[in-house]
Amino acid sequence: MAGDQEFEIDLDGERVPVSLVRRAQARRYVLRVRAARQVLLTMPAHGTRREALAFAERQRDWLRDRLGKLPRNVRFEDGAVIPFRGKPHIVDHRPEARGTVWIEEGDSAPLLAEDALPRLCVAGRLLHLRRRLREFLERQARADLESKVARYARRLGVSVQRISIRDQKSRWGACSASGTVTFSWRLILAPEFVLDYLAAHEVAHVREMNHSPAYWRLLNELCPHTGRAESWLKANGRDLHRYDPQ
Repeated sequence: MAGDQEFEIDLDGERVPVSLVRRAQARRYVLRVRAARQVLLTMPAHGTRREALAFAERQRDWLRDRLGKLPRNVRFEDGAVIPFRGKPHIVDHRPEARGTVWIEEGDSAPLLAEDALPRLCVAGRLLHLRRRLREFLERQARADLESKVARYARRLGVSVQRISIRDQKSRWGACSASGTVTFSWRLILAPEFVLDYLAAHEVAHVREMNHSPAYWRLLNELCPHTGRAESWLKANGRDLHRYDPQ
């Protein structure tokens, strides 16, 4: 049942959700901490929820130590600072305003440092803020990626059948044999050259469905900043999963 797939542990007042994952091949309980402070407990197929909870409780000190070394998640809420195209923006709730989401530049003569930051303004009731902001970011990601994918596809003379925007946890993009390319909406949080690189990366796969030397030669010709973007993702990619966690 859905309720059996997760429980919480209280760590110094912080309610930490732990997701249960049953694996037929698992022989013991294993606790892992992933990006965005996601805690997974892998358990054998014959294991019980009670045993899983007891195991997690015994690992309380280890879990506290691991989480303590990670930055906190950032929820989409009024006053939060989130990156947009690689630059920090302040979420500014405008309950009386009409519309959905728009961007305003920061104060040119700020009293406080945060006043200089551009603002992601979100209209309407507070309960709609998170959904509206995420939908706005997804639309922006789609618009940017569609434009860049079309440009790279023309350069290579290939056809991309469809573009899909999702919230993938393990990869930033994918290309299917049918010509469908899939991207994470979180790429709109990264600098423009990173999103541009991922568009080139997946379009290149339409011609070369592999990571062979021929593929990398093609990609580097198509996108000269491949190395720079790969380095950025290696250093900062995980951090993008801290924003708007489920």
